[in-house]
Amino acid sequence: MSRLDTVMARWLRQDVQGMHAYAVQDSTGMIKLDAMENPFRLPPALQQALGERLGAVAINRYPGARIDTLREALARHAGLPEGRALMLGNGSDELISLLAMACDVPGATIVAPLPGFVMYQMSAQLQGLNFVGVPLTADFELDEAAMLAALEAHQPALLYIAYPNNPTANLFDDRIVERLIEAAPGLVVIDEAYQPFASRSYIDRLARHEHVLLMRTMSKFGLAGVRIGYMMGAERLIAQIDKVRPPYNISVLNAEAALFALEHADEFARQAAVLREERARLIEALKGLPGVTPFPSEANMVLVRVPDADRAFAGLKQRGVLVKNVSRMHPLLAACLRLTVGTPDENQRMIAALRESL
Repeated sequence: MSRLDTVMARWLRQDVQGMHAYAVQDSTGMIKLDAMENPFRLPPALQQALGERLGAVAINRYPGARIDTLREALARHAGLPEGRALMLGNGSDELISLLAMACDVPGATIVAPLPGFVMYQMSAQLQGLNFVGVPLTADFELDEAAMLAALEAHQPALLYIAYPNNPTANLFDDRIVERLIEAAPGLVVIDEAYQPFASRSYIDRLARHEHVLLMRTMSKFGLAGVRIGYMMGAERLIAQIDKVRPPYNISVLNAEAALFALEHADEFARQAAVLREERARLIEALKGLPGVTPFPSEANMVLVRVPDADRAFAGLKQRGVLVKNVSRMHPLLAACLRLTVGTPDENQRMIAALRESL
């Protein structure tokens, strides 16, 4: 055994060594439809304007007042209710990690429906918290009885509800969500990562529930590469969670790019409208393929069940189209692929490739 082996065996956590890192597929040369990104680039005029603006940023200084300006701009953009505050994260992933850190009291548990966003469980494992996943129903709805039983049995510090959910792409029944919020003994996090594509939001209800946090990201807005997440909630609650946030977690370049995007929100709204229209066309086209079942979507992705997920995934990849094979993530996702909604041309090519791959 080498010295490094000895050091790792003694000082690196065994549970971490046994975990799998978050996987990112190599998309070189592919039509990239695996990560729910906005497929549209900025128009050339806006690209030039953004470049000039970023070139003038004082990158020799630590982030300062522009971070506060971004918080204020996001609060206006989201319609933040009175008496609620907003904090920033380096993407939603950091906010999820900070929540686990802030709620790491002895015996703390995180509860979330499954299948769901993998970072809820990963953040619990990394912080040493218990994680309890509650399976959805066969039609990907919240199992109210099972969720209520989990809340009663485990008394979780955190309950995550993704709205819409990932990877199933559906909005849960609001009446069930409300009853779970009322029953939750700890904090409830409504994760609205895909809000630009959804027909409903919980932002107007945030003022009614002091123990509810609403989380969003600019990744699906169109800035996946910029890494800006934000979380809203009661001022006293946000003030406490903000204490575990690393200093200067948002770079001046990221903040300036986000402010630029908010100033041109109409362009991103136009892009989101196109993607919503494309989503409807994509679902209709999928319905016409033999043995293929697309599920309803309120996000910029479509979950689809195919006769053989491995074969379809490999066939798509061979034809230059990269999607996400989620068939082994959870028993409810057996034979399922997750397709990101792309540009009209990308969607057309994906459908043709999938037809040939079945």
